[in-house]
Amino acid sequence: MNPILRIEDLAVSYGHIKAVKGISLSLNQGEITALVGANGAGKSTTLLAISGLIKAQSGSVLLDGEIELTRLSPHRIVQSGVVQVAEGRAILTTLTIAENLALGAYTRKDKAETARDLEWIYTLFPVLKQRAGGLAGNLSGGEQQMLAIGRALMAKPRILLLDEPSMGLAPLMVQEIFRIIAEINRTGLTILLVEQNVRQALRIAQQGYVLETGKIVLTDTGANLLTNPKVTEAYLGG
Repeated sequence: MNPILRIEDLAVSYGHIKAVKGISLSLNQGEITALVGANGAGKSTTLLAISGLIKAQSGSVLLDGEIELTRLSPHRIVQSGVVQVAEGRAILTTLTIAENLALGAYTRKDKAETARDLEWIYTLFPVLKQRAGGLAGNLSGGEQQMLAIGRALMAKPRILLLDEPSMGLAPLMVQEIFRIIAEINRTGLTILLVEQNVRQALRIAQQGYVLETGKIVLTDTGANLLTNPKVTEAYLGG
């Protein structure tokens, strides 16, 4: 199987600090890939480099084996089908829910299909439909995360990058967010999931990578990583 996205020797620095130190990983079409590790390991930096929001110092991010994303601007990367849900959600709180979702589709010209996708998102997240005319800032943290995911889906991504989607959410809402991520994946969407909640991430991921201080130290199926003694000791409470 040829990966839809391949990262080779990616390195990213903030000044003299090397945040990502020459990592390589690949995403298979239609799978969830989890990138897990402790806070500060370089997970979010990796996503930002894929999205073009920070410049890679070196290395390659290749889409479909031919499109070099490190040479593209962020909006061109979105147009190529790679869309990120930022850590902290980054919704526009003074706009309505419907307006936030409409902004997600700003690059699209296919009005009929866009309307169908909006109805699908409202099916995924009924609370967004119920409150579509209300301000996004009045949503709870979990509802704002749903809106952030819905807005990204309105861009019709081929690859969805999720950065810490469970951060700051109550346990029941965490369960619901991971259920929805798995449901979205069942439509065939490829997902790269960055998460500190290692157990939940690996449970729904077909493959996973463990990142420590900017380097990948383990890679395997999600199921195998869940039972790996090193992962258990370091991230799953022994």
